[in-house]
Order: sequence, then C-alpha cells, then structure tokens
Amino acid sequence: MGQEITLQAACPATRIPAGDALELPAGGTYQLTQALGGSVTLRDGTGLYRIAREHLGALGPEVAAAAAAADGGTGADDGEPFGEEKLWSALRQCFDPEIPVNIVDLGLIYDLRHEPREASRHHVDVRMTLTATGCGMGPTIAADARQRLEALPEVASANVEIVWDPQWTPHMISPKGREILGLD
Repeated sequence: MGQEITLQAACPATRIPAGDALELPAGGTYQLTQALGGSVTLRDGTGLYRIAREHLGALGPEVAAAAAAADGGTGADDGEPFGEEKLWSALRQCFDPEIPVNIVDLGLIYDLRHEPREASRHHVDVRMTLTATGCGMGPTIAADARQRLEALPEVASANVEIVWDPQWTPHMISPKGREILGLD
C-alpha cells in the first residue's frame, strides 16, 4: 500500500471517520492506504476517503483490478453448505476502512442468528458494534455486512443492528486480528 494514484474520473466517496458523502475530483492525487473487501481507502493531505466497489473504475483499470482481486467475495459459490460458518465467512469479507482487519476478527460482531423463511431461504440478524461510539462509518460498515449476507443465495434478507453494549475494547480482537495488527 501507499501507492500514489491519480483519479481518472470524478468519484463518489465517504469521508472517514465522519461518514459524510462527497465527490473526489478527477485528476486528484491520493495515497492508496487499504484495498480490502472490495473497497479502497485513499488518503490525501486533508483526510481519508472510502471508495465503494461500484466506483473503483475511477481509480484506473490497474488499481480497480487489483482492488477487485483483493475482494474475497461472499462465499456464495464456495460449495460450503449453508449454516453459521458460511455466514461468518461472508462477514469476514467486511472491513473497517481504517483498520486492515475484518469486522469478525476485530470483535465487532456480538450476535449472529438465522431462521428459515420461504423456499429454503433464511433471514439473518446481526448485532454488531464499532470501535468508537459516534463513528460516522457505522452505517457504511453495517450496509456492507448486510449486502455480503444478502448476496448468499440461501439468504432472503438480513438485518444488521449497531449496538453499544457491551462497549468494544481492543481485548475483543481475535488472535488472528492481533497478529495482523502486530499487537502480540
């Protein structure tokens, strides 16, 4: 990471951590800080910006292809039978745009439940938190989680609720997440 890129086209973005929508201008120069889960995080002298997967083309074909290749997908076609582990796998493709660890290994998922609905499809409920209260990226991260779950053919619908109890602490990070962050 740290690659310098110039936007090939104007691009919708989300300001991190405020969560404000804005448009980055064509020709703007940025540092690529993270490309995980199908989105990228860019930095310039004024802040950080998340670019969603549907707008990666503005980064140029080479960067867009690399970011798309780093997207782990939904697990929809992995041959794994439907169950809780398939749901956890889909959630492991969601990332906080500031932290290179998925939301499962960050310890943000507090509860995951599914129940059968029509035609062998399920409804999924997730209760999750964020690393900081008031983080404007919460709706973006929750929407990404919901989209990943609903992309599974066995999922008819998903609801992702952000909760604050218990309060998240770094002790909730999994051993794998701690290793990635160099905390052990």
